[in-house]
Amino acid sequence: MLEILKASLSVYLPEVVCILLMCFLLIAESMHEKEGTDRIKVYVLATAGLLLAGVFLVLNLSLAPTGAFYNAVVIDSFGTFAKLIMVAGTIGTIWMARQSGDIYTTMKSEFAILAVGTLVGGMLLASANNMLTLYLGIETLSILSYVMATLKRENSASTEAGMKYALYGGLTAGVMLFGMSHIYGMMGSIQFSEIVVKMGMLSGADQVFMMASFLMFFAGIGYKVSAFPFHMWSPDVYQGSPIPVTAFFAIVPKMAGLAVLIRISHLFFSEANGMSSAWIGLLHVVAALTMTVGNITAIGQDSVKRLLAFSSIGHVGMMIMGIVVLDAVGIRAILFYGVTYLFMTLVVFWVTSVLSDAYGTDSQAVFKGLIGRHPSMAIAMIIALFSLAGLPPLSGFVAKFNIISVVVEKGYFGLAFIAALNSVIGLYYYMKLAKEMVFSKSETTGDVPGFTDGVRVSIVALSVPIVLYGIFFGGLMTAAGNAVIFLK
Repeated sequence: MLEILKASLSVYLPEVVCILLMCFLLIAESMHEKEGTDRIKVYVLATAGLLLAGVFLVLNLSLAPTGAFYNAVVIDSFGTFAKLIMVAGTIGTIWMARQSGDIYTTMKSEFAILAVGTLVGGMLLASANNMLTLYLGIETLSILSYVMATLKRENSASTEAGMKYALYGGLTAGVMLFGMSHIYGMMGSIQFSEIVVKMGMLSGADQVFMMASFLMFFAGIGYKVSAFPFHMWSPDVYQGSPIPVTAFFAIVPKMAGLAVLIRISHLFFSEANGMSSAWIGLLHVVAALTMTVGNITAIGQDSVKRLLAFSSIGHVGMMIMGIVVLDAVGIRAILFYGVTYLFMTLVVFWVTSVLSDAYGTDSQAVFKGLIGRHPSMAIAMIIALFSLAGLPPLSGFVAKFNIISVVVEKGYFGLAFIAALNSVIGLYYYMKLAKEMVFSKSETTGDVPGFTDGVRVSIVALSVPIVLYGIFFGGLMTAAGNAVIFLK
């Protein structure tokens, strides 16, 4: 038993580092005076710990797929790649929170602690190899997320956001747990590998009942990624939460949810049978409706946070398209999309955060004339918006082209057409915001206080990969292609 524990811990070091980091961050915060404003030590410690976890993740990329803790979790290059995206997103949002006025000074350490805890849940979810581990990952991710949404305790919108998030999350978690319990009742096991074997023996009515169970199971995952029809919470929670929290929600929980959805789809439905056809059909409908509802609803939004919430729903629909094809090429396309989406999201939310702090609102009006006051910030924002829209030669174009091309190669022309149409719709509202920055006259003059030298350097640095991965995409594509999912 001791040998098994040692072997498991040796491949589970990234998660162990993050768990220990939470403990050290709590200790570091306890050493601050309540009225103290300088929490740079907490941020340095958080960054150092997450970078160390990232180093161990990079080392794990070269390992052969292996189970840990009696196969409760699986360590493979696919899950490890997804975790790297989550770790990078956590580092970016933690430093965004440091300059953000949307999070109280006395709560900034709490944001870092909760973000790392939520990351642990996301990492557990990405490696889940049985139903119990999967549920623990979702609940760890969700419960801490509910707290993060309410960090602006004196703001009623933030409190409302946390309450809605918790209510929706509790409902969908209950539905998912009921579906999982029914799967266990039919299969007699919670272990994915055993369920896969027994699913191949089902026929007739048993397949119908099993598919109904998976539909309920999908409710919990669909909620985490904001897939239709479980997306209703997203705009209100995004708008009510502090902007760094919103940026975090747009990256880490979504990447974790997509990772487990990919794993479940490939494990249980890669073999051609009646259930796989039903599951692929479900993903077809979900992807098409998620894209369409997200992009169409984003058109009329004045709040940039709500616009980005609906935009993220549209992007989730695009990434779900890559799952539909159920092959390694689809996984590669999704992981490449995840990396580019990480940088685009950090840029647009960071610029929005600074402007929202300066003017007390996230209305599109505060972006007017930004090109004249802070040209570098306006250009970085425009690059990110154009990339989100999928314009060449930016990385967002390569990401969308990859997704659509794999769908076309599979023969799903209708879905590809819907995706292309949604890209055009997205281009409209992204261009509308870009127009405000370039062609509209600013209602105020002078510099925006929050755009310090450090913030400007950070935002420009984050926008560079958006351009580079659109031109030199071969290396990242190869790395994503090497991320193999463990199918046993």
